[in-house]
Amino acid sequence: MTRDPVPSPFNMAAHVLARAGDDPNKTALSILGHNTSQNWTYGQIEAAIRGAATGLLNSGLIAGDRVLLRLGNTPDFPIAFLACIAVDLIPVPTSSQLTVAEITAMAMGLQPKAIIAGDGIALPDHAAPVIDTATLESFYTLPHANYVTNDPNRAAYIIYTSGTSGTPRGVVHAHRAIWARRMMHDGWYGLTQADRVLHAGAFNWTYTLGTGLMDPWTLGATALIPEAGTPAQALPALIHTHEATIFAAAPGVYRQLLKSPIPQIKSLRHGLSAGEKLPDATREAWTTATGTPIYEAYGMSECSTFISGSPTKPANAGTLGFPQPGRRIALLSNDATSTDHGQIAVHKSDTGLMLGYFDAPDETATRFCGDWFLTGDVGHRLPSGAIGYDGRVDDMMNAGGYRVSPIEVETALSLHPDVNEAAAVALPIKKDVTVIAAFYTSTDVIEEDELSAHCTKHLARYKTPRLYIRKDALPRGANNKLLRRALRSQWETENGQT
Repeated sequence: MTRDPVPSPFNMAAHVLARAGDDPNKTALSILGHNTSQNWTYGQIEAAIRGAATGLLNSGLIAGDRVLLRLGNTPDFPIAFLACIAVDLIPVPTSSQLTVAEITAMAMGLQPKAIIAGDGIALPDHAAPVIDTATLESFYTLPHANYVTNDPNRAAYIIYTSGTSGTPRGVVHAHRAIWARRMMHDGWYGLTQADRVLHAGAFNWTYTLGTGLMDPWTLGATALIPEAGTPAQALPALIHTHEATIFAAAPGVYRQLLKSPIPQIKSLRHGLSAGEKLPDATREAWTTATGTPIYEAYGMSECSTFISGSPTKPANAGTLGFPQPGRRIALLSNDATSTDHGQIAVHKSDTGLMLGYFDAPDETATRFCGDWFLTGDVGHRLPSGAIGYDGRVDDMMNAGGYRVSPIEVETALSLHPDVNEAAAVALPIKKDVTVIAAFYTSTDVIEEDELSAHCTKHLARYKTPRLYIRKDALPRGANNKLLRRALRSQWETENGQT
């Protein structure tokens, strides 16, 4: 994919639905239940989106208004999202699991002009009018709104991320963001119009909205989404029954699936993984069980994915993959020069890069070094051009003067047959002395000598943990990313280090 400019004027929703007219009777979306499925054709989904857009405008909303989405894992979510974008309203999708206090704090800063809400989902203590799902669905049959086309650099939607600070912050994306996603079609998915993509995530996760819905729709493919509450163990049968050709999930879902035997699935070409680093052991186990590979992608809320492996260019073992064709990526040293080992950075010209953090120009500025957006992740470049991942800037550990990636330690520990998950953290045991500690989950406590002997087989001595701490669960953020700093803070509190 070349770096061809975004068309202007432009509308993101119009781009996503541009193929809807090719075959209006083709299934665009199936919500998969245990014995049934709810199907939406391209003609039906576009009519609902454009009718909903008309209804939202009739309710008094005007271009530029922010609309808070408090919806569950139902078709109303993507319909409301794209309906807003079609007519230059700015949707703000949020997790249905947020509490009243959490969503109220978010709304106070956001000041939405309306809230679209599903039954039983916590609403903010805010004066904005609420549009319930019954009202939203009544809009679906209204006359079609015209797509509003304008500057592709104008705001299209806002998503919230906890980032590295743990405090939710709004990430403002432009209409042009969807244009950048074309680089993923060949650079990650191997996606075609004939594909049937089954995504295991919920609609309110941007990984699902992008990979599971908008990208298949952009090419006229079919999106398959399991209904809310579907257990991981049911997914292989759904993949088989509905003849999915591509399966997308977070690494944790793959780990759950591998706890039970998985039959060969003839329709499936490969899996996709994103959201956190995929352990090599999980990838190998999946390939052995299903006969299909997993292609991993690296990205973030501020720029979606931009490094990945793909069917035409598989990633080197242990790496994130290659910069997608058309991307401009650098590894920056501490003095901001390009190097083969440093902080992963994205050039400001990338069409997928955010406009900035909502109402936070100073915070936005701190994420840039000249023309480069700093991801906060550290990587290294192999001779092949692939990028290896070494962890967060703040998660890098120092052992005897050597910088050690937590990923390397975690990968080694995860090879132990009784370890389910692992996290490596540098802990201060006394003044000016830190050691590498390994937190892990397992069915039962594993003897420390056994774990130490295991790690010694796979790691240099200076990389081997000095402490092994069992946990019932490892802390994860809203996007399922491992929160190593939270582990460090918990340990320091419990051991009187704070």
